Amino acid sequence: MPAPTPDTQAPADITFSHSVASGDPLSDRVILWTRITTTSPAAVAVDFVVATDSALGQIVRSGQVASDLSRDRTVKIDVDGLQENTTYYYRFSAGGVTSPVGRTKTLPAGEAGRVRMAVVSCASLAHGFFNAYRRISERADLDLVVHLGDYIYEHGSGEFGNIRPYEPPNEILSLSDYRTRYAQYRRDPDLQELHRQHPMVAIWDDHEIANNAHANGAQNHTEATEGPWAARVAAALQAYYEWMPIRVIDPANLRKSNRTFALGNLADLLMLEERVNARSMQLSDDSFISPFTQSGAYTDPSRQMLGVEEESWLSEKLRSSTAKWKLIGQGTMFAQIKVRPEKNADGGGIFINADQWDGYQPARDRVYDILNGDATNPAIGNVVFLSGDLHSSWAADLSQDPNNSDVNSGGYDPDTGAGARAVEFVGTSITSPALDELEAEAAVGLEFINPHFKYIELSKRGYMLLDVDPNRVIGEWWYVDTVANVSNVESFGRALQVQDGTSHLISAAQTLPRLNPPALAP
Repeated sequence: MPAPTPDTQAPADITFSHSVASGDPLSDRVILWTRITTTSPAAVAVDFVVATDSALGQIVRSGQVASDLSRDRTVKIDVDGLQENTTYYYRFSAGGVTSPVGRTKTLPAGEAGRVRMAVVSCASLAHGFFNAYRRISERADLDLVVHLGDYIYEHGSGEFGNIRPYEPPNEILSLSDYRTRYAQYRRDPDLQELHRQHPMVAIWDDHEIANNAHANGAQNHTEATEGPWAARVAAALQAYYEWMPIRVIDPANLRKSNRTFALGNLADLLMLEERVNARSMQLSDDSFISPFTQSGAYTDPSRQMLGVEEESWLSEKLRSSTAKWKLIGQGTMFAQIKVRPEKNADGGGIFINADQWDGYQPARDRVYDILNGDATNPAIGNVVFLSGDLHSSWAADLSQDPNNSDVNSGGYDPDTGAGARAVEFVGTSITSPALDELEAEAAVGLEFINPHFKYIELSKRGYMLLDVDPNRVIGEWWYVDTVANVSNVESFGRALQVQDGTSHLISAAQTLPRLNPPALAP
């Protein structure tokens, strides 16, 4: 069908300064996003076309929507009626001005032989340049990008990093503040190119709102001077939904964003919300190394990470899944990190990060209960956690009692993986600073104390590449050489795999890209 005629009455100063994006792909639909920039306060008609070729000659969908100030002039369209596992190209236009051409892809349905995705998190604009986003945008064979949170940071200029200043320069609190910060991020050319070439599935972590957020507050929020927490969360999430190519799951509760994506019969991707919907307040300060033991309030089963409703949803989705693999995308590490090792019967040892699942062990045990099965539900295999937040690279066999070598009593054998129930890949940050001061010596020490970890790298920035087929899931870590300036240099770090029917990580070779993938958007 022909493209609609642009609104000839539109303002003359229209631009598509924030380019285009797509996200939340399903097998028959995908969200398309753009934003127009104009000085006019009036609503503007925006046309769109979707085609099967990069020249936009074979149009399969077209339409018109309005851009107005109520949504900060962002446009989101849930385009349906598409074919599964198919690459599409799209473009917007308004007032005779056209946007860049975008490229997106629907998910497979039925038989799916292979899926490749990039996994990213933690992009502090103040700490440098998004070189890793650019490298991902150049990979034409990816099916999607999974963003595990900290897409933006809330800090003011100079408060956390000083390579690039923020807009606005203050810590963001109001709806206008959050909108301005997203607008700045989305002018970044590397982030624009990532969104232009690949669909994204995203979940927020804490910095989209405030550091160490939980349901009732945050470490970086003081109600006496910064206003009600509920108002700040509402502003942050309104801006998030406006600026991100993501569906609203529950209009009555924007804090709820857990959702499922079926990648044919190969994998189900479950995205978890772990911050502002139900999480209990952390029990120690915001530093990564803040030692504690599993005693006192840490053993309180009423403390929540997901909340009762989301735990029930996770249980149902895992138990009903018929996919070969169950991928769980979430904000922070599931595996235990200790600085003093002990088996559970002796207290479990000393932990160091109360913001991750270590600070919510009874809640983590309930997830293990789901994986372990019971009298009426079988154990669940082929589960892979994908995690972010730590600004460093980790890979682990997941065991409830990793320092207990007696598998028969619920322990774990690090050589064979016996006793592990799942595996976890943790990606480093795009730019945010990691534990560089600890360096290699600390990684060796942590692996000795925590034998379930099969890879730890503490200082490099980059992204993960996940390659999934019916026989194995391979996680690769890719690193950029610098974030202090623009660079096109990247290097392969390490590859590990979990094979079908096991819950144990072993070494893997670097995977090969798909041959002859659909062309990138011009």
